[in-house]
Amino acid sequence: MSDVSLHGVVMLHHVTIEIPPDHEVAARHFYGELLGLREIDIPFALRGHEHGGIWYEASPDGRQQVHLGPVEIFQPQRRGHLAFLMQNLASLHEKLLQAGIQIEEAVPEPGWTRFYARDPFGNRLELREREV
Repeated sequence: MSDVSLHGVVMLHHVTIEIPPDHEVAARHFYGELLGLREIDIPFALRGHEHGGIWYEASPDGRQQVHLGPVEIFQPQRRGHLAFLMQNLASLHEKLLQAGIQIEEAVPEPGWTRFYARDPFGNRLELREREV
């Protein structure tokens, strides 16, 4: 990344998805077990603060993360969403359906297979895979 300016964005480090308080079991099931994200420890200095919740690695090299942050006044993201680049998307689609997860088919996009899913709290996620 030699052409990055002094204050240029290098990459996305993390994004926070809001969840209702006291729903960690459902969150871990969806994001950890169904989507396959690897949970990571919250840095000690941030534990117990508004930065709490559940943190996941969201890239194979661990450089991108998803943080699940409980909020007292929760409202799911209906249109705004994250898009995860996946592998074996057809298998995941079936796994989510079997788990009772709401699936929304996406408008076809050349070169991609994709669909939307709602986490247990109603947040919208896009799951996509490059077509070969």
